[in-house]
Amino acid sequence: MDTPPQMTEKKQRIVVGLSGGVDSAVTAHLLKQEGHEVIGVFMQNWEDDNTDDYCSIKQDALDAMAVADVLGIDMEVVNFASEYKDRVFHYFLQEYAAGRTPNPDVLCNAEIKFKAFLDYAVSLGAEALATGHYARRTQTEAGALLLKGIDTSKDQSYFLYRLQPHQLAPSLFPLGGLEKTEVRRIAAEIGLPNAKKKDSTGICFIGERPFRAFLQQYLPTHPGEMVTPEGRIMGQHQGLMYHTLGQRQGLGIGGEGLPWFVAGKDMATNRLLVVQGHDHPALLSSVLEADQLAWTLGHRPAAGRYAAKTRYRMADAPCELSYTAEGYARLTFDTPQWAVTPGQSAVLYHGEVCLGGGVIR
Repeated sequence: MDTPPQMTEKKQRIVVGLSGGVDSAVTAHLLKQEGHEVIGVFMQNWEDDNTDDYCSIKQDALDAMAVADVLGIDMEVVNFASEYKDRVFHYFLQEYAAGRTPNPDVLCNAEIKFKAFLDYAVSLGAEALATGHYARRTQTEAGALLLKGIDTSKDQSYFLYRLQPHQLAPSLFPLGGLEKTEVRRIAAEIGLPNAKKKDSTGICFIGERPFRAFLQQYLPTHPGEMVTPEGRIMGQHQGLMYHTLGQRQGLGIGGEGLPWFVAGKDMATNRLLVVQGHDHPALLSSVLEADQLAWTLGHRPAAGRYAAKTRYRMADAPCELSYTAEGYARLTFDTPQWAVTPGQSAVLYHGEVCLGGGVIR
């Protein structure tokens, strides 16, 4: 469960975001076990191309209803598709059109789950909002702090770094102190119908459909050349938006020797920079700058020594934080980082505490 300072004997009305997955289901169970009044709410955030071939929304909603029935809690379905399109999807398209690789899950948490959805929970008279994220929140005299989840392989604080103090304060993350294997065990023990359901992966609104085909529905393609840093033409790409830094698959470059990787994009010439070998210098960066800064403390941390992640699942990398004259955050790493990608998030940590971060420029 969350760290002890958050726990209280006071019974609350708590809204739980039921996704149809096992994590949110066990979250609702644990809170009900504590004696809270639990209301399940399923969020529908996508309507376009909502077909059974690619999108699991209908099945997820049915799974959430089955969970609510087993747990004996009320459940509602609420539609945030309009808010999602305005606040998340338009940004997603703008970033790809500009040659960057956005992380819509980060924006969805800040703008939908802990803003639009939090407002809805409050309208239901809820005193707290709970989700199945693997993260922890603790209360201090200075306010709420966002901490890493105990299960290092599942920690999701990276995706929550844009939450502000007023969003953290009413939020609960009951799974933060549990290992994923324990969550599965609890689900099976109490007979949840989704105990063995596979975890969802990828971008929620794309589902299982091919990524390239999805983007083609919304953005025009601009084929161009794939070139080495020396200017050697290695082939043709079908559009810079289909590629991200560090990408190995799908380049279609044959031949002997080390594999090829995407190392950069030249938007002016519509050229994709490719290099051979995982450890090519063009794939390594010792310094990055980030903008669109958001700090969970409500204020920017002082310049100094911290650790940071430039992508989910990477190990914390020791770095020095400073700020530019323009107000950007600059991170200087002790060890060069691989495939630092514009549009992705650089998230700052002080030990177990997630301080916030920004979007890599």
